[in-house]
This record gives sequence, C-alpha cells and structure tokens, in this order.
Amino acid sequence: MSARTSEREPGRAPAQALIRLGGMLRIGSDRTVIALYTITLLLVGFGLIMVLSSSSITSYLADQGFFGGFWRQVIFAVIGIPLMLVAAAMPVSFWKRYAWALFGLGIGLQLLVFTPLGFEVAGNRNWIQLGGVTAQPSEALKLALVVWVGAVMQRKEPLFGQMRHELIPVVIPGAIIALGVVMLGKDLGTVMIMAALVFGAMYFGGMSWKTLGVTALGGALAVVFFVLSSPNRMARLLSHAGGTDDYSGIDWQATHGLWALAGGGFFGVGLGNSKAKWSWLPAADNDYIFAIIGEELGLIGALLVVVLFIALTVVMLRLVVRARDRFGRAVVGGVLVWIVGQAFVNIAVVVGVLPVLGVPLPLISSGGTALIACLIAIGVVISIARDAARHQEEIGLE
Repeated sequence: MSARTSEREPGRAPAQALIRLGGMLRIGSDRTVIALYTITLLLVGFGLIMVLSSSSITSYLADQGFFGGFWRQVIFAVIGIPLMLVAAAMPVSFWKRYAWALFGLGIGLQLLVFTPLGFEVAGNRNWIQLGGVTAQPSEALKLALVVWVGAVMQRKEPLFGQMRHELIPVVIPGAIIALGVVMLGKDLGTVMIMAALVFGAMYFGGMSWKTLGVTALGGALAVVFFVLSSPNRMARLLSHAGGTDDYSGIDWQATHGLWALAGGGFFGVGLGNSKAKWSWLPAADNDYIFAIIGEELGLIGALLVVVLFIALTVVMLRLVVRARDRFGRAVVGGVLVWIVGQAFVNIAVVVGVLPVLGVPLPLISSGGTALIACLIAIGVVISIARDAARHQEEIGLE
C-alpha cells in the first residue's frame, strides 16, 4: 500500500488487524472443539446458578447482599471466558516458547504467599491479597506447570528411554520445586492435585512405565509422610475411617455435607431451597457446592454434573489421540487429569469416599483464580486441537 493510499484510508490498518483477530478467535467447525466449548460453558453457566443459590446467605451475612458472591463470580467468568478464547487463538509455538518463563512466573507468584501479601485460610497459607482482590497463586502455577512439563518432554524426546533423562528436569527438580513451594503453605490437597497433573502429563506424554512407577512410588511415600507428620491430617483421616465421633468439631463439615445430599432425594428440594446453606455447611459455595447441588436438585442434578465431567473426559481423550506431538499429548493429558481428576476427588470427598482435602469443584465452585486458570487451560487445549486439525489438513492437501 502506498503512502497516498494510507492517507486516504487511515482506518484500514486497524480494521485489518481486527479482522485478523476475529479470524484467530473464531471457533471453527471442528465438532470436538465445539463440544469442548459447549461442555465448558455449560459447566460455567451451571456453576454460576449454583454459586448464586449456595452463597446467598453467607453473602448477606457478610453485608454483601444476597448477590455479592454471585456477582463476584460473574466478573471472574467475564474475565476468564475471553482469556480462554485468546489462549485458544495462540499458536502452539507460543506455549512452547514461553513455557520456562511461565513456569518461573508461576513459582514467583506462589512465593508471594510468604510475603506480607499472603494470608492463611483454614490453616493453609495459599492466598494473597492486594487491595480488595484475593487470589490463589497455586492455580496459576498448575497451568504453568502443565505447559512446562509438556515443553520439556518435547525437547528431551530423543533421550527418552533413559530414566535419568525422563526424571530430570521434569520431576527432579521441576515438579519437586513447584509442589514444594505449595506444600510450604501446608496445602496438601492442592499438592496432590498438582502431583496427579504431572503424572498425567507424563503418562499421556509417553514416559516409560519404569519411570512412572518410580514417580508414583515416590509420590505415595511423600503423601504418607506428610499425613503422618500432621496431627490435623491424621485426625481427618481417622475421622473418615470411623475412628472419631466429633460431630461438633472435625466431623461437622463432612456430616452436614452427607445430610444435605441425603435431604435432596431423587428430585431435590428445589433450586434455592437448601437448608444446609443457612450456615450449617461450611464452604457451601466452594468445596462443598456439590452437596448443595444434591440437596436442591437431587440425584438428577448430581448425576448431570457427573455426566458433564464424563463427557469432558471423552472429548479430551479424543484430543489427546489427535495431538500431533508429545507436547500436545502431555499438556492435554495433564489438563484432563487436573480438571476432571479434581472434580471427581471433590465429589468423592462430599459423598464420603475420601477424607476432606479442601479442593473445589472445577468450573462450578466459587473462586475466581481457579475459574480463570481452568478456562485458560482449556483454551490451551483448544490451541493444541486447532494445531492438530491444521496439520491434518496440510497432510491431506499433500
């Protein structure tokens, strides 16, 4: 374009930039990607409805009005969904190129919990507050960790088959550092999810069974150590095993969660009619939101959530198979284990299969950092899926 043409059409360049951006953000016609978008938005939308119901009483008692918690979650969804679209539009090369920087940033953010910005929630120092905004850096670290593991595995692919190259630096020192800085804040539940994320990325990325076995054994021994070395964790474990009967103390939350589920029956007591949310059930809009779902919407509502996460599993497994390289398989597999694995851990805690671990229900529970991190992670998965689709088209054209 000549200078004279540019003078006649001063708005043409910005318009072309907007057109290019729109082309990058378009969803496309891939059915698997459309299914992933659909399931994600259904879970987020359902979560907003349940956060509105489960948080209304606690929000009112905190002088935020009945809608305080709901509007806060809406703001995070409005931020997270566009970020998901932007992440999906990024080329896979972007995530590979900046994986180390993202990992370093994630570690740095997590270390902020040990500064004056950090504070404790239920004995875990895993939060920071800046002004009136609170955040959980470990959620951002999960995202950075899974992208970093995928990038390292892709880079070291020629050396796979040798255990030391499979373990270094993915597990030693990478994962150990990431999990260690979170464990310093005593948040074992989050550490276990992060460990499962790393293991999932290693498994789907094609690590040898010998390396996976050594990693799993080391992780199991570490969990046993941290449980036995903490009186509080031991008390929760014994409570779950039936070794205590402290209804007014450590058993309070688990007991009222089960009562809420049982009170819902098959069809539920109706949306908004929960009794447990009237200050009977701690973390009703967060860790125990599934109990409110079961109480208000009954077995049907609870099964709907389970079915949506199973559908998400099926879609992501298809994307693992379609991924064009080890990076894609590792990242999609890690995100799958992170989001779906955490969902079923949360549900297992609420129904009494596992002891209380303090992990929220992804995409549904209240919590802005967790929601935004999960949405961006799904955007990265879609970026990988679109890259695989383009690669298949190029092969077809050849």
